[in-house]
Amino acid sequence: MMTKIVKAKYIALTLLGVWVLSMIYMSFSMTANQDAKNFQLKEDLLTRALSEIDRLKQTNRELTEYIEKTRQNVNDHNVNVVLDRSTNHPVEKSIKIVRALKPSKEHEMCARQVKNDVDELWYYIRDQFQKLKTEFHNSEKVEKIRKNLFQYYSVIVNDLKSLGEADAADAWRLKESKELGQLVQKVIHKLQNPKDCSTSRLLVCNLNKGCGFGCQVHHVVYCMIMSMGSNRTFVLNAKSWRYLNDGWGKFFIPPSTACDAVNYGEPPFWKGEEDTTRVIQLPIIDTLNPRPNYLPLSIPTQLSERLKRLHGDPFVWWVGQLMKYLMRPQPTFQMDIDDVAKDLGFDEGEVTVGVHIRRTDKVATEAAFHSLDEYMAHVDTYFDVLDTIAAYPKKRSIYLATDEPSVFQEVAQKYPNYKVIGNKDFSQSASLRSRYTEASLRAVILDVHFLSRCKYLVCTFSSQVCRMAYELMQTMHGDASKFFTSLDDIYYFGGQLGHSQLARLPHSPEEPNEISFRSGDRIGVAGNHWNGFSMGTKLGTPERGLYPSFKTLEVVSEADFPIFNEFKDEIEDDDMREGGEDRRKNDANSLEGKEMRSANIHDSNNVQIKPMINSHNVPPLEAMQNA
Repeated sequence: MMTKIVKAKYIALTLLGVWVLSMIYMSFSMTANQDAKNFQLKEDLLTRALSEIDRLKQTNRELTEYIEKTRQNVNDHNVNVVLDRSTNHPVEKSIKIVRALKPSKEHEMCARQVKNDVDELWYYIRDQFQKLKTEFHNSEKVEKIRKNLFQYYSVIVNDLKSLGEADAADAWRLKESKELGQLVQKVIHKLQNPKDCSTSRLLVCNLNKGCGFGCQVHHVVYCMIMSMGSNRTFVLNAKSWRYLNDGWGKFFIPPSTACDAVNYGEPPFWKGEEDTTRVIQLPIIDTLNPRPNYLPLSIPTQLSERLKRLHGDPFVWWVGQLMKYLMRPQPTFQMDIDDVAKDLGFDEGEVTVGVHIRRTDKVATEAAFHSLDEYMAHVDTYFDVLDTIAAYPKKRSIYLATDEPSVFQEVAQKYPNYKVIGNKDFSQSASLRSRYTEASLRAVILDVHFLSRCKYLVCTFSSQVCRMAYELMQTMHGDASKFFTSLDDIYYFGGQLGHSQLARLPHSPEEPNEISFRSGDRIGVAGNHWNGFSMGTKLGTPERGLYPSFKTLEVVSEADFPIFNEFKDEIEDDDMREGGEDRRKNDANSLEGKEMRSANIHDSNNVQIKPMINSHNVPPLEAMQNA
């Protein structure tokens, strides 16, 4: 079984390889007026750098062989042995073999950060090489170098994937997500089905928000969050739904089978946590006041330790579970879904990329126009990375969902090597003239269903339908937080309290449109430009601009959800029970403890903010930067 120390060394070697890649690029950041002699000199440097990477790959192979030998020598999964100052291999001087039943939170968070850093590096290289192709006189040479770098990137991505699957860690993630998800569903079911609705505290949600299906579903999710945060049973008044006179129950099982919103008339609006009125109703999230700290992007504090170990974006996992409960299909609709899957030839076992292209009323109002080629470039990249280590069928597969029917014909003409799954009739029903009909509602629900069951998504996160598919996708995997490419926005929840990052490395601006910060500064995130840079504001200052994405860490907002206190024994796993007290003592004296105390600050909405990963987890990056 692979030890934590060996894994750390493997990650360090991978990061060193990434650093070499960055040096390769820096050596070729040339302008059009460079002469041939200077180019030849840099080409020689590239050759030497590539040789160095080959040497690193050989070292990785030797390390992998050593890991396998170590694993073979350990047959008892419950062994807890320390081998001190081993001289059998030059890579290891001290190895601690522990029970590899599940990875530690620190390991999982660090591994995800490495993957994120590799992706951000590739965004930067890809963008800069695109600029060089237009500036440099030998664009063929530049493109050749870019393709070679892409191969290295692909190998590193696949190596990291293999590392994440080592010792059945991927199986643990899937099991952990399933068990934690079942617990959340159990908690929701208990809250939603009280013994006596006539005495229970209720929260009525009116499905009357003037927007499309994705927006309305997120409105219902917001109501569910408010009900769980305030410990009230949530009842949905959907009788006047603009899509369907029959209401929510036509396709989905009602959120509460015990209580009916129709019986409660027009209750008063929510006034805050101190409101003791038994039955209240909610306004839309945009006008909610006061705003409690359990609004998005907060997760329940009671689940935070397990979620931060499990998932790269805990809030998306949390919302996915709420949406899963709300969108439980009626038995007759489930049969409809199964029939459509057979008719379309949709097989969840195949590697299919979901492509959602939103046009019509979104373009020029809420989102920019993106050509089909922009979407398919990212689909190609996804399959190209897979092809690096495995020969996939030449006929690649996508599920296409769009409100523009002509896209189906365009895909067939431009990309004949792709199998296109989808229903053109769904697109036609999404036209502005027929959008708010039962046929259109059925079509968009089916599109969301099949998109969420793809292995990867390429879409625009400005679209609520795209974000719905991404949220539901999380309920079917261990950690699917990176299973997407968005052509515009980062993930967000409309009406959220805020999205913050913590600076792990200082930054001094190199361009006028960049901001400066020191380690520990907080950044309010506006978006990722997918070119190695993000846009944001240094909180507490008027500074707003670009900054290198890899220099910051995501933070997690937490809030107390009292309903989970009743399930404490089921939430706490063995590690939390057995080692809780020891960890608290160690944290108090450790660098992590000190940093977490300084970072456990609250924003203007009194939401507790915690870093996803702490600076002591990233010495390899700091060491390479100072080298």
